[in-house]
Amino acid sequence: MPKVREVCHHVRSKVAGPFWVTIDLMFDGQENYDRYAQSPSLSAESIAAIYGVEADTISLYPVPQMKVLKISYPRRSPQGGIEERDLHSGQQYAYLLDVELT
Repeated sequence: MPKVREVCHHVRSKVAGPFWVTIDLMFDGQENYDRYAQSPSLSAESIAAIYGVEADTISLYPVPQMKVLKISYPRRSPQGGIEERDLHSGQQYAYLLDVELT
């Protein structure tokens, strides 16, 4: 099974306000997008398990014209809070790189 890092030419995460993180999976071609953007490995339940949040708080935004899947989830603590470890959420994408896609 391929991993996210093998089917996406770019994966990034960023702050989406003080309470949210957004991850962009930019697939390497239409074939990879069509095959993996709807993968159970990228479902709300799977993302919730990886990031330790509730599945019903995950938002998935497929953007087929750009071959992108946007994933948004709530931060565990507000941006800049005492528990903050990644102020700009720029490192959060790394948890998805080795996710195997089905």
